[in-house]
Amino acid sequence: MRTRSSSLLLFGATGDLARRMLLPSLFGLDRDGLLPERMRIIGTAHTTLDDAGFRRSVTDALEQHGEIGRSSSDDMARFLSRLSYVQLDVRDPRQFETLAESVGRTDEPIAIFLSTAPSLFSQTIMGLADAGLAGESSRLALEKPLGSDFASSCAINDVVANAFSEARTFRLDHYLGKETVQNLIALRFANALFEPLWNARGIEHVQITVSETVGLEGRAGYFDGMGSLRDMVQNHMLQLLALVAMEPPGRFEPTAVRDEKVKVLRALRKVGPRDSVTGQYVAGAIGGAAVAGYAEELGKSSDTETFVAIKAHVDNWRWKGVPFYLRTGKRLPVRRSEIVIQFKQIPHSIFGDAPIQANRLVIELQPDENIRLLMMAKQPGLDRSGIRLRQVPLDLGVTDAFADARRRIAYERLLLDLIEGDPTLFVRRDEVEAQWTWIDAIRAGWTTSVTTPRPYAAGTWGPSAAIALAERDGVSWHE
Repeated sequence: MRTRSSSLLLFGATGDLARRMLLPSLFGLDRDGLLPERMRIIGTAHTTLDDAGFRRSVTDALEQHGEIGRSSSDDMARFLSRLSYVQLDVRDPRQFETLAESVGRTDEPIAIFLSTAPSLFSQTIMGLADAGLAGESSRLALEKPLGSDFASSCAINDVVANAFSEARTFRLDHYLGKETVQNLIALRFANALFEPLWNARGIEHVQITVSETVGLEGRAGYFDGMGSLRDMVQNHMLQLLALVAMEPPGRFEPTAVRDEKVKVLRALRKVGPRDSVTGQYVAGAIGGAAVAGYAEELGKSSDTETFVAIKAHVDNWRWKGVPFYLRTGKRLPVRRSEIVIQFKQIPHSIFGDAPIQANRLVIELQPDENIRLLMMAKQPGLDRSGIRLRQVPLDLGVTDAFADARRRIAYERLLLDLIEGDPTLFVRRDEVEAQWTWIDAIRAGWTTSVTTPRPYAAGTWGPSAAIALAERDGVSWHE
């Protein structure tokens, strides 16, 4: 039986992620009575604050992000009473002793969340270990990115492994906390309808799109060193692909689920030179407003890709010959994350020349969470000239179907899983390394072929070559 944490150490507690997501998520869990009764939340950062100042900062963050309006004064008082703060420069090992004194008993379960720059991971973990905060009852959660390639990822994971066993390491990809992503697992493995068709005999292709309307948004230093392939495909999109393509696990538990995902990631075929497209946005318009190009936002020229489209294949019995089209980019027309399962056409139509479109399952992850199955149906009428058909959607609007349940953001689920010690929705080391192996091979291919990003106007769906990537197979992107 897993033991719930008695303390949560939140590194980077004054940062943007903590203020926007982590602290509001913890408050929501506490308001609903889901946190351990006596669990303390100890924030730490380089910022000079005392306990009272940190509590004022957290109150301000909750007001900004709309949490206080749905809560009572008692809710707020109880949550603030959990909070304390320790100023800490992770580059000074001696300061971890002060943190350990604040934690007190280190034989009780401690959850540690690193919401800091990856460049600080090594120093932070060594400081935790030296201060006795990395014992057998401690769990460590790390936000992406975990490195910038296979070698740097291994270096980070080696440092982690020196202090925290794999069972106590929680690598976080917030997409895995989304309700609709978990609903994909339920859709596949709790219904008899889809599994007989969920393979190369029933599915023509799969599309995964993660599109953003934003540009750099203050992340220039990070993003220009990474690009869309490493920022989005390496983690979020490959995790979605693995969930779509994995075999049924024996049971819904951490080892079984992650074993099946690793098999998919290791079965990914090496991407050929014609099977990827990169782009970089130039000036254009989004929502009727003019926006600058990437180089103008960055203040210099760059070969970093802000768009990537890939045709991938999973070489195993289930998926042999089925293309997976992946597409992500910045400054695209709409903000959207979705998975599209395109089923094969019926083998024979009894309706003469009436056009029939193949069934399509659309799983929308954001901004709305929805599952839509497109099916053919008869149009109303007397049909004296033959039956008329039209494609119609069968919608499972998650918000409508579960109107009696409060919608939760991904970090609420993941933080609660960390506190309770459930790693099912976190990423194992061999998954990360399989992802980087595939990504590094793509980047090496770009270097060999001297591939540079093609320009595309902001507000469009990327370079025209991305359209051709799918259309040469007779496929159109779902838009």
